[in-house]
Amino acid sequence: MSNYTVPGINENDAKKLIDELQARLTDYNDLHLILKHAHWNVNGPNFIAVHEMLDPQVDLVRGYADEVAERISTLGAAPIGTPAGAVENRTPLAYELNEGTTQGHLAELNKVYVQIVEGVRESISVAGDLDPVTEDLLIGQAAELEKFQWFVRKHLEDPKGNI
Repeated sequence: MSNYTVPGINENDAKKLIDELQARLTDYNDLHLILKHAHWNVNGPNFIAVHEMLDPQVDLVRGYADEVAERISTLGAAPIGTPAGAVENRTPLAYELNEGTTQGHLAELNKVYVQIVEGVRESISVAGDLDPVTEDLLIGQAAELEKFQWFVRKHLEDPKGNI
């Protein structure tokens, strides 16, 4: 960690923020790989719609990883983006489906997005007590992630509104 942080944030608060942001960075790195994996392996009815729906989300999530990494640096730490560094003290996001139907992949993605959104919301809660800039960054990301999960869920929804 550097010998400085953002003016107005003490080192202890910066460390808490950095820990939250590092968890989001690691999740975002997992998520963009999972999304690309689903993109490559989806088949069956609505293939092209789902295949093409995933790429913009991949790009968005990669951008979120970059924003979070830059915020970590701004707060005075080095973001860890390597696979080996990301493995320490965490469980990677699980995604067991390889080649599969659009419905199968969307159901699995919905589960992953539950984990992602819950994690971002937890980080928003921590940041809200410590730093409005980090909180704002995460709120914007949460809104888009929640919207994409809604897209996924609309594909899964039956005529009675159940997933």
